[in-house]
Amino acid sequence: MTSLTAKDKATVRAFWSKVSPKATDIGTDALARMLTVYPQTKTYFAHWPDTSPNSPSARKHGITVMGGVADAVNKIDDLKAGLFTLSELHAFTLRVDPANFKIISHCILVVMANMFPVDFTPEVHVSMDKFLAGLALALAEKYR
Repeated sequence: MTSLTAKDKATVRAFWSKVSPKATDIGTDALARMLTVYPQTKTYFAHWPDTSPNSPSARKHGITVMGGVADAVNKIDDLKAGLFTLSELHAFTLRVDPANFKIISHCILVVMANMFPVDFTPEVHVSMDKFLAGLALALAEKYR
């Protein structure tokens, strides 16, 4: 993974400040997209009464995911240390395959590009992709 430069971090922070008011919509759309495009991810949510993409449980989890993204933006200077507790939760309690972090990251990128076509420039795309890859790597830290 390529590390985030100071310019990448500034780009992520600036873009996040524009899109964060819509974080709930981004999260619910990204989760719905993940469950539709990658139906194998539903296995982690068998405890939900309804695993359909627009179920209340899916919407709630999409909001939770974006809360984690917001937290990661705030801890962008040291994602590994900043996301230590979330990494432990996903590795030891939830036992989520870390490949799924890349899947949800991709879905978040797609939704952001669709929702913010003017602001999602190639520069933003590169920086957000690097940031989300770093977030996924930080979440996978406890799997090593």
